[in-house]
Amino acid sequence: MMNVRPSEARGHANHGWLDSHHTFSFASYFDPDHMGFRALRVINEDRVTSGEGFDTHPHRDMEIITYPLSGAIAHRDSTGGNGLLRAGEVQRMTAGTGVMHSEMNGSNEDVHFLQIWIIPDKKGLKPEYEQKLFPEQERQGRWRVVASPDARDGSLTVHQDVLLSSTLLSPGEKAEYTLPKGRHAWVQLARGAGTLNGVALKAGDGVAVSDESSLVLVATEPVEALLFDLA
Repeated sequence: MMNVRPSEARGHANHGWLDSHHTFSFASYFDPDHMGFRALRVINEDRVTSGEGFDTHPHRDMEIITYPLSGAIAHRDSTGGNGLLRAGEVQRMTAGTGVMHSEMNGSNEDVHFLQIWIIPDKKGLKPEYEQKLFPEQERQGRWRVVASPDARDGSLTVHQDVLLSSTLLSPGEKAEYTLPKGRHAWVQLARGAGTLNGVALKAGDGVAVSDESSLVLVATEPVEALLFDLA
């Protein structure tokens, strides 16, 4: 069973310096039918103008993954994390007992990124921060795990039973994924266009998947996509 969440159905907030689309309920956007999917709580697609960003603010008891698509994010947090996050890199921050952080546009162009929140498997974790580059050649034409509970294949560590994978596809190229019995998936098309098991998708679309053993994503335009394998 696949349920498409169209890009145009998402919540939207434009603050001038920030243009944000919310796949699930977030801030002033509330939809009781879209409060998240399994442990996946937030997927925000954000565009921030040069010189702007999110000043220091608190988080707690959440796994926060930042996935840049273009531009660079200047990050600083109370765990000691500090630096630039660029397209191709992925960052994970465990808010746990409480963390303060800021995210500013660290480039001379608009920065375009996905902000992802995952509910952790338990509260009160020690705050942590890590980021890593996942080169294009590791993601081209295949699903490459970028976050997992056991840091498999050099991925980031996330404190939840979820595997997050990324792929890049050229037109006509495909990536296949076998979903174990009893597992669920969320597929987010970050950019491009294609089909998932024959269902047409465009940039910004998300798909909730249950009771499907095989997923085949085929690109009709250059694609960047994320797949969450969830309990």
